[in-house]
Amino acid sequence: MRMTEEVKFPSSLPIPDEVLSISQTLEGAGHETWCVGGAVRDNLLKHPNKDFDLATAATPEQVQGLFRRTIPVGIDHGTVGVLDSDNQLHEVTTFRRDIRTDGRHAVVEFGVSLDEDLARRDFTINAIAYHPLKHEWRDPFDGARDLEAGVIRAVGDPAQRFREDYLRILRALRFAARFRFTIEDATWTAATATVARLQHLSAERVRDEWFKGLETAQRASDLVRLWEVVGAMGVWMPDVVKSEKTRGEVGSGEWGVGSGHAVVDNLPCDPVLITSYLSRDPAATLSRLRCSNAEVERGRRIGQYRDDLPDASSDLAVRKWMATLGKSVDDIVAIAALEQPECGLHDAVERMRQSGAPLQIGELAITGRDLMDIGVPEGPAIGEILRDLMEFVLLDPSRNTKEDLLNRARTSSTFPFSPFPGGSGGGEGS
Repeated sequence: MRMTEEVKFPSSLPIPDEVLSISQTLEGAGHETWCVGGAVRDNLLKHPNKDFDLATAATPEQVQGLFRRTIPVGIDHGTVGVLDSDNQLHEVTTFRRDIRTDGRHAVVEFGVSLDEDLARRDFTINAIAYHPLKHEWRDPFDGARDLEAGVIRAVGDPAQRFREDYLRILRALRFAARFRFTIEDATWTAATATVARLQHLSAERVRDEWFKGLETAQRASDLVRLWEVVGAMGVWMPDVVKSEKTRGEVGSGEWGVGSGHAVVDNLPCDPVLITSYLSRDPAATLSRLRCSNAEVERGRRIGQYRDDLPDASSDLAVRKWMATLGKSVDDIVAIAALEQPECGLHDAVERMRQSGAPLQIGELAITGRDLMDIGVPEGPAIGEILRDLMEFVLLDPSRNTKEDLLNRARTSSTFPFSPFPGGSGGGEGS
């Protein structure tokens, strides 16, 4: 433990009544109970956070016995969720220490003290405890001092902390980017020495940490740069580019945050969009992170169309382009606004939307049922005619009337009967 002058803690924290009630029940049954984790840290930083977790001497079975409504959210690791009257879940975790770990999963032992429990946590800023009833503080690793100094420091031996769970490397980067803190030298050295072991983590855990990091970073470029410099990007996202897109002015050392904005910082805070923008092959990157099929498809469309922009001065070109892209329009517009702001695409897209021009088959004035009513049999011909009608309307949105579209349908080469005025042999009224 580092010896420094005493930090002055606030006299109390704004603990929600529901958390106080759980604490009172546990303490009343003779089980020491403290508030721990992110909410304690955030409140010391004056960041509002009411999601207080509790650490207690009670075993999971004792916690379950004291409360009527519980959920075993992580009972093998000592965590029980207690539901309050509003069905809000509050995590209660037994004091524990790791007795065996492979860098991904840990086997824990209960029956330890609060200080032993805090000693197994990742960083000093997350190893601060507050007693909600006695208003006492426990900070054996001087986390409050690191909060004041803006430092991410591992608890105890950094290499050991990372060997216990390699995801902690990525958590260090996330906290640095979120709070704009610097990672302490020994912690950074241990992270770079261990980073290759990130390949043993599940893609889902890496994805969640990356996405959460982008969502919480004050500047996305800070997180990207830290991932690049520590080596995590090369392990998990080798297709991500290193360019002016991510480079702000260099700030406080390779393991700190930048001092100036980069291009990527001007994108909406959307992890899929940012990841796709930075990747040479967005679909491959998102697939590697085990994203959903919809997210991978979104990335594929970004990769396919980000360099294929329409002539913004041509309403027809913009309509056809928007019809082709569908939901991906806003993604490409956001990227174009950064890379080609003079192209006028944003204004052109807004103009089309304000005009109400139909861009998708579902916006046509007729449906497949209307086509069946004039004699088109159910089957592939319906889709072929609707696609033809969509092209017909894109050329001139004023054609989107039921009368014009039915007349067009009757002259379609896909129409199953010889057209004549008023319908066909299987048409309306038959």
